Amino acid sequence: MKVAVSSTGKTLDSPIDPRFGRCACFIIVETDDMRFDAYDNENKTLGGGAGIQAAAFVVSKDVKAILTGNCGPNAMTAFSAAGVTVYTGQTGTVEEAINRLRTGNLKSSTQPTVPEKAGVSAVGAGAASPMGIGRCRGGSGRGMGMGGGRGMGGGRGRGVGSGVAFPGSGGPIPPVAPREDALATLKQQAEELQRQMEAIQAKIKSLE
Repeated sequence: MKVAVSSTGKTLDSPIDPRFGRCACFIIVETDDMRFDAYDNENKTLGGGAGIQAAAFVVSKDVKAILTGNCGPNAMTAFSAAGVTVYTGQTGTVEEAINRLRTGNLKSSTQPTVPEKAGVSAVGAGAASPMGIGRCRGGSGRGMGMGGGRGMGGGRGRGVGSGVAFPGSGGPIPPVAPREDALATLKQQAEELQRQMEAIQAKIKSLE
């Protein structure tokens, strides 16, 4: 079976990169004989859409599974539409993750583990802290996280942090929508992603 692994380097000894869409490299491994190809992730610095572009790339390599640390909503929806199994929470080296998969010790994921654009400010750095907006009398202040910013004009602003962060993401959890609304939204996203995937696949075939 051919699988894709988000990696910090281009060998089987390289550590897993916890980011999917903004990982340093992808290693495509044939689990039957451990042959592999390594690719730079050309989408890691995109301001937006890195997840779905990265998903389209690995799907074009005819992979059946993804091994990574975290996966955002757009990439997860794209993989679901393409019938690719996702295994999040992976640590250690690429080879160690592959061996866990081969021995059947992994449980697949169907839900995103980080919010959209979680890795934008974390490319090449640590996770960013959420920013709060301060309000004050006589001016406006800006607080970082839950800090107290000082406003212009002598007023004091209090930063309003925006919720609990996903583990390792540095981003806030989006508000929870009613189940019916969330399901309808996801279905619409899946349909749109499917159309995009079909267009990408058609473009790939035309270039082969």
